[in-house]
Amino acid sequence: MISKNIKAKLAGGSAIRKMFEEGNRLKAIYGEDKVFDFSIGNPDLEPPHEVAEALVDLAVNPTPGMHGYMSNSGYESTRSIIAKKRSEESGVEVTSDAICMTVGAAAAMNDVLHSLLDPGDEVIVLCPYFMEYNNYVDNHGGKIVKVATGDDFIPDIKKIDEAITSRTKAIIINSPNNPSGVIYPAELLKGLNDLLKSKDHVIHVISDEPYIDLVYDGATVPAALSYIDNLVICFSWSKSLSLPGERIGYTLVSPRNADYEDLTGAIVLSNRTLGSVNAPAIWQKVIEKSLYAKVDVANYEHRRNLLYSNIVDAGFDAVKPGGALYIFMNTPKGMSDADFAAACAKYNLLLVPGKSFSGEGYCRLAFCVSEKTIRGSREAFFKVAEDLGIEHRTAL
Repeated sequence: MISKNIKAKLAGGSAIRKMFEEGNRLKAIYGEDKVFDFSIGNPDLEPPHEVAEALVDLAVNPTPGMHGYMSNSGYESTRSIIAKKRSEESGVEVTSDAICMTVGAAAAMNDVLHSLLDPGDEVIVLCPYFMEYNNYVDNHGGKIVKVATGDDFIPDIKKIDEAITSRTKAIIINSPNNPSGVIYPAELLKGLNDLLKSKDHVIHVISDEPYIDLVYDGATVPAALSYIDNLVICFSWSKSLSLPGERIGYTLVSPRNADYEDLTGAIVLSNRTLGSVNAPAIWQKVIEKSLYAKVDVANYEHRRNLLYSNIVDAGFDAVKPGGALYIFMNTPKGMSDADFAAACAKYNLLLVPGKSFSGEGYCRLAFCVSEKTIRGSREAFFKVAEDLGIEHRTAL
């Protein structure tokens, strides 16, 4: 018999995956062009040409021993170039010892939490948040403590302070945020650091950063490394290089972290003992050659604008995201997110109820889908609004 814990999680399932499977079912019935599936954040842009060129070059001209075992922290050459880039961006001198190459950001988060948590330790999360944090914390015996954000999805330092106890070991931040797309301002990061420095024990900030290169309207993401002392970064190239299937990322411990020596060593040990052993060798080398490349961010910005217009023109409300790949739209007043998602599904418009992200009263839509899908969905948004008695802001 499988564990009771896993059995309960299987019964709960994933709302995102369920909607994704429903999308596949509907496409088989109605045709792909009649289904508007915004459920899953699977980047549809191809990786930039630098990635393809690096991969071909490495396949044709492999470095001797490139596919063999290495340090569990990854290649020194890869970690050094990442450290150089992070130093340039933050003004904080980072060395290769601060970095451990991982199998994506999910493995990075698990490595960090495994290194930090004793059973019963608490991890603060800021609602709404990526629901897999629940599993990552539970994997290592920790307890999630939820803190609400404001209507603009910006965290409230006072509420964070009220949630801190003697068992608080870490707080997870995610900017740009999944699901809201909000970018946390520098003032917030500084205020958070001041708060945590006032406490009588070390509280680590785990900065989950897969979307820091996907920002719009000329915005920039303040470098958490510049503002927060007891910081650990978890990064992935899944979004910035469109490589979600390749699982390549890293952890970075701030040189100002009070537990720097212990934590850097613990993360490397966790990386090995949790089963990853090391990040994929060839993808570390690809990253070396394409570190400064990015996907076509302007393309995503264009699609964000189209989808946002569909939503607000039909009469609905949403905070326009400054980054990431999602719009977190308000559900109509007095209507649950589940009921609204069901109303949308009548027109093959698939979105994920906000409850999955601890954001009741909202639904998440991923705009990393084809422009054709976004344009085709406009009529569906208007029809849903008409069914619910919501007045359009503009003509169809």
